[in-house]
Amino acid sequence: MFPKGMGNMMKQAQQMKKKMQELQDQLEDLDVEGVSGGGMVKVVVSGKKDVKSLKINPDVMSEDVDMLEDLILAAIKKAQENADKESKDKMGSLTGGMNIPGLF
Repeated sequence: MFPKGMGNMMKQAQQMKKKMQELQDQLEDLDVEGVSGGGMVKVVVSGKKDVKSLKINPDVMSEDVDMLEDLILAAIKKAQENADKESKDKMGSLTGGMNIPGLF
């Protein structure tokens, strides 16, 4: 059998695994927004950075196509950066601020 301390560590590891799965589920349901062009383009991604929606203000449609493409990419990048921050914040609360490789 395991020494008393080892059994306690196993319980803590199982609890952390359960909390980690709950957090992963929360991240999947989380909506994070990225905006570019002063609100002309808005992108919503999940906490796992999957693009969920894209909104383009009709006024920007009369602009240069290259500029519109840049605005879309910038909004996606910002949304993904915001999702990373949310994810790290939530993971940090679970891990006590320790940066554990492979969790982020």
